[in-house]
Order: sequence, then structure tokens, then C-alpha cells
Amino acid sequence: MPDGFASAADRATFIAGLPKAELHLHIEGSLEPGLMFELAQRNGVAIPFASVEEVRAAYAFSNLQDFLDIYYQGMGVLRTEQDFHDLTAAYVARAHADNVRHVEIFFDPQGHTERGIAFATVVAGITRALDAAEARHGLTSKLILCFLRHLSEAEAEATLDEALPFLDRIAGVGLDSSEVGHPPAKFERVFARARALGLKIVAHAGEEGPPAYVREALDLLKVDRIDHGNRSLEDPALVARLAAEGMTLTVCPLSNLKLCVVGDMAAHPLKTMLDAGLKATVNSDDPSYFGGYVNANYQAVADALDLSKADLVTLARNSFTGSFLSDADKAKHLAAIDAYA
Repeated sequence: MPDGFASAADRATFIAGLPKAELHLHIEGSLEPGLMFELAQRNGVAIPFASVEEVRAAYAFSNLQDFLDIYYQGMGVLRTEQDFHDLTAAYVARAHADNVRHVEIFFDPQGHTERGIAFATVVAGITRALDAAEARHGLTSKLILCFLRHLSEAEAEATLDEALPFLDRIAGVGLDSSEVGHPPAKFERVFARARALGLKIVAHAGEEGPPAYVREALDLLKVDRIDHGNRSLEDPALVARLAAEGMTLTVCPLSNLKLCVVGDMAAHPLKTMLDAGLKATVNSDDPSYFGGYVNANYQAVADALDLSKADLVTLARNSFTGSFLSDADKAKHLAAIDAYA
């Protein structure tokens, strides 16, 4: 075993107690099959599955698009403010159980407004659950609106217009959905506008898309954080730049495995990223679809790559320093990690 651990069980115990933040979580991707059935029944929505087991069996993906097809189908059960509340409450309960102290959650309003669900309904349900989690557990949160990149920039602009009354609750904007063929450049103007509104900027780049998409996210969107970023490693000059700029990468190990971004967890690039000085973090992405919340992701990659205590502490520290918390709040969380370690 690497430094500080007598056994794999010892490392698992350390991971479980480690204070951490989650920076890459799609709230719609935390919809567990059981809740999907419950909401379908509540709202009289027909779904093409007869049982929870049948839903789980459908979660065999060969690429990002396979997953997205079922992801958009699943979100069809979300109709009311209470549905969005219940979805979010279930996630934050799982996060709290994993000793997550702060979450920065993505939501996909276009996936709901195009179904006739009001933007206000989505935000009200999510934020009510987030507020309750802070009151009950001290679990803080920030909300990030994601534009769906397979839709047009004009549609993203219209979504930003809809978000304007809610900017007191929305900390940033992101870019997700089908990556290949939809480069960051497609959204340069809407991101410039979001930045002028004082919003933080993140974007999925370098998951299935090439390193050039990561460069576009940096140069054209002027991102504060890169979501995924795995394929950056194909470009040594880009790696050097990301390290020099201290750019946070929100890496999602179980997602990478489930979507065949990596063929085997032992081949996951996380340790390579850390060794190259990249500011990597560990996150769950769409945990109900990919088989695990934050601790399961830490556990899977730590076991496969034999991560040391120092590696795990670095990942946890990165999750707070890469967050959009104030410097004072970051310092408080970093002190808690140091005291724990």
C-alpha cells in the first residue's frame, strides 16, 4: 500500500471521512431509477421500462450519445417544482453522506423549457432543496446553468434571457451535451454576454472532443474551469499551459469508464494529470447513470491507480480551491482537510 495506508480498507475509511467539494454534477443525472418510477406515476408519464431493473439494464453505453439519448428520456418525468425539489433533495442527502461540504450543481433548463416546463419551476424546486440542505447540514451550494451545445447559440441566448430574473441564484454558465461537432467557438458571443453579467464560466471540453476544444474554451469562452479535459493530455503544450494557469479540471472517473472514454480504470489519466501538475478534481457527473456518487469515484480511481494519502488530500484541496467559494470559505475548508489529514 502507498504511504499512510495499512490496507485498502484503511484507504476507503480515509476517503469516506475526507472533507470534499463536488464541482461536476448534473442534477438531472442524479435521477435514480426508483425516483424515476415514482415521478412517472405521480405525473402520469409513460416510460418505456417495466421495472427498476429494466432501467438499470438500459444503462449500458458505448459512447456519450448513447447516454444522452436515455438521459433526455429520463428527465421527461420531471414536471413540477416538487419533482425538482425531490430530485435535488435526494442528491444532497447522498452528497452529505459522502462528507461533501460544498456542491456546484449543473442544471439543463433547455431540457425542461422545450417540454413546456417554466424556467421558474425548475429553479424554485432545485434551490428550495439546496437551501434546506444548507440549513440542515451546512452543505453550501452554487447553481450553474448549462447550455445544450447540440442546440443553437440563439437558443442559448434565449435561455440566458430567461435566467435574468434568477441571477441572484445562478453563479455561472456552462456548456454540456453532445461535444463532437459542437465546438466552444459556436457559443463565443453568449458566453461573453454571461461573463459581462458577472457569471462564472465553465465548459465541457476534451471529453470526446479534441484538445483544440479545450484551447477554444480557454481562449474564446475564457473559462474559469474546464469540465473533464482528459484529452488535453494529447497536447504537451496545452498541458503545460493548464498547469501554469492553475486551471481546474473537473474529472469524472466512473463516467469516463461507463462512456468508454477509458477502457479500464487502471488506464485512467488522473494520476498522470496530478504528476503533470494539473489541478484535477474527482466528481460523479451523472451518478445514477454511471454507478456511483463522489466517494465511489474516489474509491474506484484510488484502488485502480493506487493513489497515496497525499494524492487524495491534493484532490480534495483542489475541489475547494477550484470552487467558486470566497477565499475565506476556501481557507476554512482547507483547514478542515489539513486537520483531518
